[in-house]
Amino acid sequence: MKSGPFQPPDHGLWDDVRRTIAPLPQRTAKPAIEVGSHKDRVLHGQAVLRLPLREPKHRNQPPPLAAFDRRTAQRLSRGQLEPEARIDLHGDNLETARYNLFHFLESQRRRGMRLVLVITGKGASPFGRHTLHGVDLFQAPEREGRLRREVPHWLEDASFRHHVAGFQPAHPRHGGGGAFYLRLRKLNGPQ
Repeated sequence: MKSGPFQPPDHGLWDDVRRTIAPLPQRTAKPAIEVGSHKDRVLHGQAVLRLPLREPKHRNQPPPLAAFDRRTAQRLSRGQLEPEARIDLHGDNLETARYNLFHFLESQRRRGMRLVLVITGKGASPFGRHTLHGVDLFQAPEREGRLRREVPHWLEDASFRHHVAGFQPAHPRHGGGGAFYLRLRKLNGPQ
């Protein structure tokens, strides 16, 4: 077949491929589940589906992280409370640190601990540098404080939220910008 201004050179090849394929069988759509308040939407002018405005809450999902109560937060920010246990993740890679942190939180919660300290290190933050060294010495990419950045993201995961009720940065006495206080959930209750 000749290729022209409106026909690609492989048009004949494409016709051969189209002749050798068969369409997939039609699937029937499942009916929408009625959950909470709904919003009607028309898809392709054929069917009306009722879609939930919010994602339904799963029964096995732990509650979201919450802030410390005001009195506890003030006492922690003043360095007046002492953590019951601590873990130092300095020098661990991300995978090892995540594993160690999860098992630490699980074991401390099982022991009935409520306030623990997680030391991540400060990395190359402006507050982590020693004043006698030049700035360039600490600007290597491996000094970015990945654990400091990643731990709050891990705590948002459902597996960690099962054990942790909330967190906040530590007082300078306990590591300051390179550590977090974590409040663990009660063993037999939501908080």
